Amino acid sequence: MAKRDYYEVLSVSRTATEVEIKRAYRSLALQYHPDKNPNDPAAEEKFKEAAEAYSVLSDAQKRASYDRFGHQGVGAGAGATGFSNFDDIFEMFGFGDMFGGGRGTRRTTVQRGSDLRYDLEITLEEAATGKDASLRIPRLETCGECSGSGAEKGTSAESCATCGGSGQTRYSQGFFSVMRTCSTCRGQGKIIKSPCTKCRGAGRIEKEKSIEIKIPAGVETGSRLRVSGEGEAGVGGGPSGDLYVVLHVKEHARFERQAENLYSAEPITFAQAALGAEITVGTLDGEETLKVPAGTQTGTVFRVKGQGMPNLGGRGKGDLFVAVTVITPKTLTKEQRKVLEQLAEVETKDFSDPSFVQKVRNIFG
Repeated sequence: MAKRDYYEVLSVSRTATEVEIKRAYRSLALQYHPDKNPNDPAAEEKFKEAAEAYSVLSDAQKRASYDRFGHQGVGAGAGATGFSNFDDIFEMFGFGDMFGGGRGTRRTTVQRGSDLRYDLEITLEEAATGKDASLRIPRLETCGECSGSGAEKGTSAESCATCGGSGQTRYSQGFFSVMRTCSTCRGQGKIIKSPCTKCRGAGRIEKEKSIEIKIPAGVETGSRLRVSGEGEAGVGGGPSGDLYVVLHVKEHARFERQAENLYSAEPITFAQAALGAEITVGTLDGEETLKVPAGTQTGTVFRVKGQGMPNLGGRGKGDLFVAVTVITPKTLTKEQRKVLEQLAEVETKDFSDPSFVQKVRNIFG
């Protein structure tokens, strides 16, 4: 039977580009491949015919000879080129990893180590000033006995005979060839016949390490410090993971924090509220004098500038806001009751008498 024209086989014109020829062949190969058409001799013949045509027209020199002399120009053996399975087609067109990777792909056993988390509790004062902290971190480190190989000294891991060192084995399912993790070496591609006695072949051992970190001023609950390379050791010589220190600031007996500002409450007497006074308020740095004007009402909030928390990164400080509460005494002395009774008599009048004012100051101040 005379061979058909190769351009006719691929259904392309004689001026078709390489891309058009490749696209046409791919379509026919996917349609007539024997894996997709089992027990179909006609499909197999069409597949071989398309493969033969492509092997000639995809080669610039062979195509030029074919265009000039026809089938005689490329010889009878032109059809020897073909593809043995479905993966060959995908690899040819750049899809070698579509179904688990092309043949001979070796799975890497090098892995980055895991990141670690350490929760650290600090006081509000420590968050305000910053501090140096010493941490003891339990983690997996590279075994010093076998240098992470997992094999006993003087020995080494051997290539897995089941998968040939690729870490994967091939299974055919219908017209697909599927790659699976090798059950013998568990995807490592190597078998350790003489495991290291110290790490039992794992290549890593658990140790506790002391690490010094610097906590900057201005941190708050939830702040996270990253310490590069202080996580667990990698597998197969891979890089170590990172350590993340998560901070928790304890509640303070006096101050409540909101971002960079602090809030506190101070009790004052009725006399201090009515007549005005200078009171002492606590701050993280010590004590400050706060002037309370006459006629101050309970719940009035005063701002003490620059006595809050530092901004993380050193860009100034927040403020302290002090809310005053007027305290009403539960019990009174005879003298206090007498003065209050006098106050009740004149509270609708002008009570700017200096001697009366001084009396109130002396009793309630």
